[in-house]
Amino acid sequence: MTGSEVPHSFRLAYVPGVTPTKWIRIWNERLPDVPLTLVAVSPTEAFGALRDGDADAGFVRLPVDGADLSAIPLYTETTVVVIPKDHLVAAVEEVSTGDLADQIVLHPLDDTLDWERLPGLPAIERPATTADAIELVAAGVGVLLVPQSLARLHHRKDLTYRPVSDAPESRVALSWPQEETTDLVEEFIGIVRGRTVNSTRGRQQGAAQPKVKAKDKAKAKRADAGGGAQRKSASGKPAGKGGARGSAGSSGGPKGGRSGKPRRRP
Repeated sequence: MTGSEVPHSFRLAYVPGVTPTKWIRIWNERLPDVPLTLVAVSPTEAFGALRDGDADAGFVRLPVDGADLSAIPLYTETTVVVIPKDHLVAAVEEVSTGDLADQIVLHPLDDTLDWERLPGLPAIERPATTADAIELVAAGVGVLLVPQSLARLHHRKDLTYRPVSDAPESRVALSWPQEETTDLVEEFIGIVRGRTVNSTRGRQQGAAQPKVKAKDKAKAKRADAGGGAQRKSASGKPAGKGGARGSAGSSGGPKGGRSGKPRRRP
């Protein structure tokens, strides 16, 4: 890790559809003295914001543009088709791309899905943004395939959506410049990965081993003491129950049925 000085804030970029609320809440609990600033970016602007230093890290959609950025894949989103509520497709629970063969499928310039071949019929022009494509769907011009989070983001009362079983899926990742992995970036990576405060401290300090070694030494010491006691018993001195039995047998008491002296033969 690099960067010994703590900056005034941590800048986190995010693309449309990503909701970083839970991670921000944990950040504010753990680092109340370091404000987190959100930077909203489009999918095409996200990687430039990281390279130009406009953000320390960011939630982006894979694939990552270039080898100079690190990324941790987080989750995969279901792809859905956005349609008017009175559309025929709204009558089913799930569709395939083949079911949309006769439909005009809008393909905005900021599309985040990696298509090998676009389904349906192409529109005359490509909308500039997903928001523009949503407006065209509401106008009855065509349908739109997007990650489910974008369908929720652009929710309208007159539109609905259905899962598409065989469409490519969008993967969300946390990304940051490889050469700028600061302590704060490492802290945010830990939050996203679900590390607790105690687990983080345990990795940094690593103080459990000396205690284990001390216990092992104590056990070894007790074992040596036990060996010494056994050696004393072998020397003829009483040691524990075994020693008591030995001295009773040699005293010639009534329990033995014999006097301690040998009998004379007649």
